[in-house]
Amino acid sequence: MTLRYWILLSVSLLLFTVDLSAQTVRVVDGDSRRPIFNVYIFNNERNKMVSTNDEGVAQIDKFSAGDTLNFQHPSYQKLSITFQEVKEQDFLVQLKGRPVLMDDIYVSASKRAEDRTKIPQPITRIDEEQVAFNNPQTSADILKYSGQVFVQKSQLGGGSPMMRGFAANSVLLAVDGIRMNNAIFRSGNLQNVISIDPNAIENTEVLFGPGSIIYGSDALGGVMNFQTRSPKLSFVEQDTRTDINVMSRFSSANNEGTIHADVSVGFEKWANTTSFTYSSFDDLRSGGDFYDEFPNFGKRKEYVVRRDGFDAVVPNEDVTLQRFSGYEQLNLMQKIRFKPTSDWDMEYGFHLGTTTDIPRYDRLIQRENGDSGPLVNAEWYYGPQIWMMNTLKVDYFNGTSWFDNLTTTLSHQWFQESRNDRDFQDDWLRNREENVNVYIAQFDFDKHFNDNKALYYGLEGIHNYVGSNAKSTNIATQNVRQVATRYPDRGSDYSQLAAYAKYEQDITPNLTAILGSRYSHVLLDAEFSNTFYDFDFQKISLNTGALSGNIGFTYRPAYQLQFNVNGSTGFRAPNVDDVAKVFDSEPGSVVVPNPDLSSEYTYNLDVAVIKGFGEGMQFEINGFYTWLRDAMVRRDFGDSFGQDSIMYDGTSSNVEAVVNAGKAYIYGVKAKLETKIGTDFSFSAQGTYTEGKDKSNDEPLRHVAPLFGMTSLTYQHDPIKVELFSEFNAKKPIEDFSPSERNKRHIYTPEGTPAWATLNLRTSYQLTEEIAINVSLENIFDKHYRPYSSGISAPGRNFVLVLRGQF
Repeated sequence: MTLRYWILLSVSLLLFTVDLSAQTVRVVDGDSRRPIFNVYIFNNERNKMVSTNDEGVAQIDKFSAGDTLNFQHPSYQKLSITFQEVKEQDFLVQLKGRPVLMDDIYVSASKRAEDRTKIPQPITRIDEEQVAFNNPQTSADILKYSGQVFVQKSQLGGGSPMMRGFAANSVLLAVDGIRMNNAIFRSGNLQNVISIDPNAIENTEVLFGPGSIIYGSDALGGVMNFQTRSPKLSFVEQDTRTDINVMSRFSSANNEGTIHADVSVGFEKWANTTSFTYSSFDDLRSGGDFYDEFPNFGKRKEYVVRRDGFDAVVPNEDVTLQRFSGYEQLNLMQKIRFKPTSDWDMEYGFHLGTTTDIPRYDRLIQRENGDSGPLVNAEWYYGPQIWMMNTLKVDYFNGTSWFDNLTTTLSHQWFQESRNDRDFQDDWLRNREENVNVYIAQFDFDKHFNDNKALYYGLEGIHNYVGSNAKSTNIATQNVRQVATRYPDRGSDYSQLAAYAKYEQDITPNLTAILGSRYSHVLLDAEFSNTFYDFDFQKISLNTGALSGNIGFTYRPAYQLQFNVNGSTGFRAPNVDDVAKVFDSEPGSVVVPNPDLSSEYTYNLDVAVIKGFGEGMQFEINGFYTWLRDAMVRRDFGDSFGQDSIMYDGTSSNVEAVVNAGKAYIYGVKAKLETKIGTDFSFSAQGTYTEGKDKSNDEPLRHVAPLFGMTSLTYQHDPIKVELFSEFNAKKPIEDFSPSERNKRHIYTPEGTPAWATLNLRTSYQLTEEIAINVSLENIFDKHYRPYSSGISAPGRNFVLVLRGQF
């Protein structure tokens, strides 16, 4: 993808025109010009009322010329104008977003639409308009730009969310309510979130704290549910609605070129959505303003190339250019919806995310003897990361005595990933490839009793099959030899069977209680051939169950005041990666299987206060404390294994394993302030502080991020929006690192992770109703920084140009 193609696409967008009919009123967002669904329109006497459809359109024939029309929506400021004024505006009404919301609708907590005022757990919602304005390169950046989720990156093609001291396989990713976490999600950092197309997302909800009642294992630190665009029906006989979105983006820090297009066609009963995104990222350029006390930290001074059949180290002419880090990505999505009657609604979805090879940058800068020796690896890259999902969702609305609504979801996911590495001056390139097939069946029931009681319950079945292969190829002779696989070479099966129930009741008009429970049963079978290892076992089996629950209250004693209290438990059952993996965690150490590993459990208490001040200010503070029992951590395993070291790829390596280390605790606080200043300005500030320790050895936990957050000042006056914002991280001293992190001297300074802050500016201008342009300047002062636990430095000064068309 080159800048030339970006310009050609941009010019083509400007050629589109759209004819807007004035037969009915159309209500749109004043900033993005997107239609607003479910806006209530009524007269002052409230004896005439209509609402907008999915296109933001409503028939207003019942109103008379002398009526005043009131436009009301919970996410927008109320607007009252006369019928004549609506006519003078060509029946196009623009609403301004409300800076403070107390009654937004969320779906992450239970896979269902719920009023925030009745959810006792903290939730952050990131809507489509926010994503478009923030211009993220990947879905990991959607989370990062929220200012409430810490994101680690080992390479440019990565992004591992950290939430409340948990990360990787201890937080849960979901797409359209279907879990992505599979049997080989590891405890180390993961980059699977980048498989999700950020340009095909309608909204993202982040639930903080255990989500085990609805999602089962893995949801200890939180749940991130990415809701992708769904086809829209026309709801009018012999009428067709067509929506087209196109986007092109250029970023200077890595010469990004992205093009996106999606087309939706809707009829009365059928609808279809097709989405396509292609991105190309060159090597990432870091900031050039290095730390005075660590002038060499983060500089890429040299790198390895292959010349005349030999590896050679060459100097890097630009030490801010992080060779090699670039890659390409393709995302496709296809959805088909069929609603034959009012009782049935069916939707099929197909998702595909794939990449080229992704260099593992932190391994490419690794040196022998810490930071003083030669480079260790000539090559280290992930093979194409492929994620494919097919899903069928069927809603049945004809209520019975047992349920009002039944949602049946069937899905299949296929994951392919591989690791490829070759030591410096070694001709043998090792390749390890994993293929995971995941089958999920979900049955979710809703039953409402009167207006103040509801019961949600369901069943879920999950099955994973893991295939693992490995080989080593001589790049000079092309000879191939077999090497040890990462996971059991005879395959692994991993299953979960679960049932859950959640009861919600308004005890009084101001007090809501929620009570929930879930039982999950986990089965695992993995088998080794013992071709490469002389283990005293050949098969590993796991048969265990876990009971989790929660009880929470939301109390609303006054207008714009809410108190939340929630007690919950969560669990994570050992998966194939925990129990049966064999890999080199670092030079001189190898992780071996532990057949006796058991589940880990959390006991969590959340308290929150949400206070609004008029229509222009809201303050929210959340505190939590988590007790972790039987925590799964990596420790020396020689005594249990029977030998302190084994030969692994020709190297004598210390034996480690994932074990249940006893108890740990994590606590923290998250605060957010939003306020409107005058008519056009608004200010927001948010920060998250977390602490956690393993009580068995009094050492810090690995995934506890330093204090981080964001402040923002925004000006918005149609058709322009401007935001000046700062992202920041506090210092994390080396003594606050977990033991496994302290010896990674190639990604940290001798004192740990320094504090950093950036100043950034982004703007949006609506050229026409259909065309918008976004311009951003990130890291204005070109500061060099590397977030905690990250193996690649963050982008330096970055110019971003985006053109969007909505037709």
